[in-house]
Amino acid sequence: MDLRLEQLLAAGFAPTQARIFLPHFAPALSRFGINSPARAAAFLAQCHVESQGFTRLEENLFYTTAARIARVWPSRFPDPASAAPFVRNPERLANRVYAGRLGNGSEVSGDGWRFRGRGLKQLTGRANYARAAQALGAAYGAEPDLVGGPHHAVLTAAWFWHSNGCNLLADEGRIDAITRRVNGPAMLEAARRRRQTALALRAFS
Repeated sequence: MDLRLEQLLAAGFAPTQARIFLPHFAPALSRFGINSPARAAAFLAQCHVESQGFTRLEENLFYTTAARIARVWPSRFPDPASAAPFVRNPERLANRVYAGRLGNGSEVSGDGWRFRGRGLKQLTGRANYARAAQALGAAYGAEPDLVGGPHHAVLTAAWFWHSNGCNLLADEGRIDAITRRVNGPAMLEAARRRRQTALALRAFS
């Protein structure tokens, strides 16, 4: 589905982000069957919320208080004191919280930081980068920073979308079900995702 700049603006994109991302949408949407107004609206709405309006393509791991770190990762930090060494140290924090999961090695391997969340769907972990690399024919394992650029941010998001059956859910208008696939049981900002989808659908129809 080909999108025009004025449609993205009507769908709630800021002008700068609309111009940056517009050239990357058509090939990714076509490749993964995001080929109707309902599918494109749901896809871009979810990406919009996940990436804070297409402005954040990398996970923010810079925390200024130990209490906040302990609240976000209670299984890793039982109390603020244990989290204190990780305040304002995103690399060290990533290596701790993502160690030994998602295909990552130990804390000293550096995999947690190397394969931190990137892209419009926050691709995270060595195993997920490897799956995306195999599916898309890209060197994400050797060059994980690729996922943080607009082209691969869109491409990996479209691959994730298709791989998780979100096109069919969009056809049925099941936006909350899509949110669950994208965001997990937390269902963060579900109401905003519904509103953003409705806005985009009006713009694309």
